[in-house]
Amino acid sequence: QVQLVESGGGLVQAGGSLRLSCAASGSIFSPTTMGWYRQAPGKQRELVAIITSGGSTNYADSVKGRFTISRDNAKNTVYLQMNRLKPEDTAVYYCNAERSSLPRWSYWGQGTQVTVSS
Repeated sequence: QVQLVESGGGLVQAGGSLRLSCAASGSIFSPTTMGWYRQAPGKQRELVAIITSGGSTNYADSVKGRFTISRDNAKNTVYLQMNRLKPEDTAVYYCNAERSSLPRWSYWGQGTQVTVSS
């Protein structure tokens, strides 16, 4: 069983910054991809950013140029640096880690609230 522990959410004013962290533990097999998703009230969960173990990244258009995803493979930890935050970034942010080679698995964190006030 893999556990994902998230931290770093909170309340910030528009234009401010936050850094989210997510550490994966419980498996000797490292995740292939780690990423962040978010879900605002009344909306579906959406991709924010993902990063592979090789460092390839993919971002939602809405966060490109403002958010940066990074990863420490030795610690199985993924970070999301969020700058120039907007009220529309308000959501619960979920960490995801998955392994695409055997043994395959995919797990979600419990979520962390990010609230951006105008």
